Amino acid sequence: MNKLPRTVWALGFVSLCMDLSSELVHGLLPVFMTAVLGASMLAVGVVEGIAEATASIVKVFSGVLSDRLGRRKPLVVLGYALAAASKPLFPLAGSVPLVLVARFMDRVGKGIRGAPRDALIADVTPAEVRGAAYGLRQALDTVGAVLGPLAAIGLMILLASDIRAVLWVAVVPAILAVVVLVVFVHESPAAAGKASNPLSGIAGLNARYWAVVVIGAVFTLARFSEAFLVLRAQDLGMALALVPVVLVVMNLAYTAIAYPAGLAADKGYRNHLLVWGLIALMAADLAIAWVASLPALFAGVVLWGVHMGLTQGLLSALVADTAPERLRGTAFGVFYLVSGVALLAASVLAGWLWNEYGAAATFYTGAAFTATALAGLVTYMHVSRTRARGG
Repeated sequence: MNKLPRTVWALGFVSLCMDLSSELVHGLLPVFMTAVLGASMLAVGVVEGIAEATASIVKVFSGVLSDRLGRRKPLVVLGYALAAASKPLFPLAGSVPLVLVARFMDRVGKGIRGAPRDALIADVTPAEVRGAAYGLRQALDTVGAVLGPLAAIGLMILLASDIRAVLWVAVVPAILAVVVLVVFVHESPAAAGKASNPLSGIAGLNARYWAVVVIGAVFTLARFSEAFLVLRAQDLGMALALVPVVLVVMNLAYTAIAYPAGLAADKGYRNHLLVWGLIALMAADLAIAWVASLPALFAGVVLWGVHMGLTQGLLSALVADTAPERLRGTAFGVFYLVSGVALLAASVLAGWLWNEYGAAATFYTGAAFTATALAGLVTYMHVSRTRARGG
C-alpha cells in the first residue's frame, strides 16, 4: 500500500490541535450556557444548530472558490485563523448572544477551511488509499477531541470549577494549529474549475455524487449535536467538573474506529460500514433514553462514537471518489451545506423535544429517525444491486 503523504499527517496534527481547543470549549459550553448564563435547552439547540448550519453554508462558497483559484491552502489558513480568533470571546461572554457570535465566528472559520482542506487531501492522496487518508485525519482530529475534554476536566479541578479561566486555555492550541498549518502543509496545484458561477459547477456533479449527498443528509438528520450528550450527563447528576468526560469517552471510541474503518472502506466494505454505523447510532439513542442512569448513558456514548468512526471518514472518501477532480472543492462544499441544514433541523428539534417532553423523548426520536434511515439505506442498496445485475 502507498504511504500516506506528509501533508495528510500535517493536516491531521492541525486538526488535532484545533479540535483540542474546540472540544475544551465545547465540553463546557452547554453547561456554561445553562448554569452560568441561564439559557434554556431550546436556546442551546438553536445556538448549536445555527453555528453548524453556518459552517456548512460557508463551505459551499469556500469550496467553489478553491476550485476557481486552483489553490486550497490560503483558504484553509484563513479558516483556521478565524477559528483561533474566536476563542477569546467565549470566556469574555456575559450573555447568550455573545456566545452565539463566538460560535458563529468559530463555525465560519470551520466552514471556510472544511471543503478546501478535504479537497486538498484528495488532491495529494492516491485514490487507492483515500479511505485511509480520511480515516487518519479523522482519527487525529478525534485524538484532539479526546484531549480537549480531558484538559477541561483537569483544569476545572485545578481551577476550582472556574469555567471562564478554563476557557482561556483553549486559545493556546488554536494558535499552535495555525502555526503548524502555515509551516508544514503543502499543496499540489488543484485543478481549477471551469464554471463561470457556482450553479454551473454544481450542474457538473453526477448522480453517484448526489446519492452520497442524500445519504449524508439522512445520517445527519438522525444525529443531533453532541451537546445533548453532555446535558444528559448533567441531567443524570454528574458533577459539573466531570461532564466533559462524556466527550472523552465518545471520542475515544471514535478514534479507535476511524482509521480501521478507513482501511476497511478501501478493501470494499463501504456498504457494511454504513449499515453498522446506523445500527450503532440507533442502539446509542435507545440506551440513553431507555435507562436513566450513568452506566446506560456511557454505553450509549460509546456506541455514538462507534457510529461516528464508522461513517464520517467514509462519507468524505465517497465524496472524493464520486466528484470530478476539477469540482472537488465545490462537491465537498455542497455536501457539507446539505448536511449542515439537516443538523440545524435535528438540533432545534432535539432542543424543543427536550423542553416539551423531556430528555428521553429527544433520544427516542433520534432512534426513530435512525431506524427510518437504516430502512431507506438497505432498500437503496438492494435496488442498486438489482439494477447492477440487470434484474
